[in-house]
Amino acid sequence: MRTTKQLSITLPNSMADALKERVASGAYASESEVVRDGLRALFARDEAVENWLRTEVIASVEELRADPSRAISSEEMRAELSRWHAERLADSSS
Repeated sequence: MRTTKQLSITLPNSMADALKERVASGAYASESEVVRDGLRALFARDEAVENWLRTEVIASVEELRADPSRAISSEEMRAELSRWHAERLADSSS
């Protein structure tokens, strides 16, 4: 019994060219290997996001439910993000 399955996929020209370049450079043995590596990276990213949601986000929501006085309005958040962004721009230009 096969442990692989052959698929036919369609990619934009730029992605197909990038895939072929990776094989031509010797970084990968085949186009299938490039796709497998990309899928592994995608799955790892999805798992990392899922773990972040389960740990940090849920913990933050639970803390906020326990003490709603810690919440800020969306306007306050926008203002805080604007200040933070302005500081980063000022730091990068100096």
